[in-house]
Amino acid sequence: MPIETKVRKIGNSLGIVLPKEALQALKVSEGDTLFLTEAPECSLRITPERPGFEEIMTIAQEGMNRYRNALRELAK
Repeated sequence: MPIETKVRKIGNSLGIVLPKEALQALKVSEGDTLFLTEAPECSLRITPERPGFEEIMTIAQEGMNRYRNALRELAK
């Protein structure tokens, strides 16, 4: 179920306001941390902070950096 929102000017930056439905689906509230990660087809995945998530993302990034050439070949 797509949830639509618009990019808005917030001070000198641009941002989006997450509707109530999106906040409920993510199970987050004001002050919680969200991670944006790249996904296929020029999209982003929004993930709420969960115990261990940041450590898992660090390990994944190190693996992608270490095996960058192999992953590039596999993607062809």
